[in-house]
Amino acid sequence: MSSPPRLTALLPPGPRLTPAEAMAGLDLKREDPPGRPWVVLNMVATADGRAAIDGSTVGMGGAADRELFHELRTQVDAVMVGARTAAVERYGSLVRGEPDRARRRSVGLDPEPLACLVSGRLHVPPDLPMLARAEARIVVATAAPGDLPASAATVSYLRAPTWGGDRVDLPTAVTGLWREHRVRSVLCEGGPELNRGLLEAGLVDELFLTLVPVVTADPGAPAIVSGGHLQTPARMDLVRVLEDDGHLFLRYRMRRS
Repeated sequence: MSSPPRLTALLPPGPRLTPAEAMAGLDLKREDPPGRPWVVLNMVATADGRAAIDGSTVGMGGAADRELFHELRTQVDAVMVGARTAAVERYGSLVRGEPDRARRRSVGLDPEPLACLVSGRLHVPPDLPMLARAEARIVVATAAPGDLPASAATVSYLRAPTWGGDRVDLPTAVTGLWREHRVRSVLCEGGPELNRGLLEAGLVDELFLTLVPVVTADPGAPAIVSGGHLQTPARMDLVRVLEDDGHLFLRYRMRRS
């Protein structure tokens, strides 16, 4: 088994770290603001700002990014993702195995994070690998009535329609996770439209962003946020910078006025 990559700490300066060491002690569940969970975005982008290559994020970030991606999942109560992104990326288990489960238990979390699928019209493909896992606990945040076909997973619903529309009211969904499922920390993995909705609603507290040393100039590829400009730009403070093999791993915290 190959040894894990070691990242250079640029800001603040420090020793080289494994991905597990870099993500240890985040303690996001203690950062919860009143009435809702602490919400973190985790995204990857090329140097020219594209959030996908050939329609997918698979293989974009390299070994260190993959390790950090999974390590961040060990630190949160729930993982939120848009149903379209989950379908494209073929979401299945949110942990890699028993070592991840043990790491979660060691910080007081359930062995596997709760999955939150966001789908305004309840368009969740029945062959999504996650649904076939008996261990999976899934909350579907939707504006639509009805339920998904029966599956091996344990599925519940947060009905959160916007007024007169078929989009999910994200403040209702996020506070619902806190009130109904005792979720204190949420990791959102996209897609870009869901990211925009969370930012517009002022629900994002941190952004973890991997910058990949690749330029694609693909005009059809999305940015990490899409679906219209934000009424108020989301300003951030840079908290940490790590580097490995030309990849930059940035951690930002939202600046609150």
